[in-house]
Amino acid sequence: MDTTDERPAAATRRSGARRALRRSSERGASLVEYALLVALIAVVMIGAVTLLGDTASDSLNGSSSSILDATG
Repeated sequence: MDTTDERPAAATRRSGARRALRRSSERGASLVEYALLVALIAVVMIGAVTLLGDTASDSLNGSSSSILDATG
């Protein structure tokens, strides 16, 4: 029985399976990378609001007081 025809087919199936696994793991890696980016952006935004929140609030309160004094 000649098995030379079966070997390339089996090798093709294995390489196809390897490609599918590689694509799946690359997709998973991309998902993790995007999750890390979103988490980093959230941390930066929370830090910015925490640090600049009081300053911005004081500035807006001062502007509103000036407007009320000018109109009232």
